[in-house]
Formats: sequence, C-alpha cells, structure tokens
Amino acid sequence: QVQLVESGGGLVQAGGSLRVSCAASGRLFLVAIMGWYRQAPGKERELVATVTRAGDTKYADSVKDRFTISTISDAHTVDLQMNNLKPEDTAVYYCGGGPTYRQNYDLDYWGKGTLVTVSS
Repeated sequence: QVQLVESGGGLVQAGGSLRVSCAASGRLFLVAIMGWYRQAPGKERELVATVTRAGDTKYADSVKDRFTISTISDAHTVDLQMNNLKPEDTAVYYCGGGPTYRQNYDLDYWGKGTLVTVSS
C-alpha cells in the first residue's frame, strides 16, 4: 500500500514558526492528494491543509494566512509551513494521502503523527 512518514514538529513559543514534512512511499500511484490533519486532546481529527497533484489546495479557516502547504514534490513529499503559531494549534499532526477524498475529506492512508506544542 502506501506508507507516510512525518518529520519535524516539536515545541515552539506562540508567534513562532515550525515546519513539518511528510514523505510517501510504496504504491505512489494511489496518492493523488496529500495533506495535513491534526487532533488535539479530547477533539476529533480535523483537516488543516491538503494539496492535490494538480496543485489545488484546501485550508481550514483557522489556519488560512498562517499556514502554507507545499506542492507534492516529484519525490512525493509535502511540507506544511506554520507561522504565527497559537496555543490552540497544539495537536498531533498527521500526514494523510490517498487517491481521492472520502467522506468528510478523509483520506485512505495515514502516518503515525508528529506532536506540535505551542506554549503561551
């Protein structure tokens, strides 16, 4: 199938920046969409930003103008640049990928996640 591995994340102060990266491997023809989702303690996983092979992007309203998702590289990597981070951005960030969106913008394949903690 498809394997997704995240890197980056960590602890940053409010107002700071952080970049997380994701690399896909395996049956890459199954990956037409890649993106970042997050899950905060006690909350459901939510879409943060996604990008298609064609370069179409989707962002959560809460991160627009602060986060930027890269295009999908030839090496099937995708980065998320996070600027002006807020404590409410604290969550486990998951890389997702798949051939298409499923219900509620869900994707088929997932990484194990990387923790982003924003201190106030």
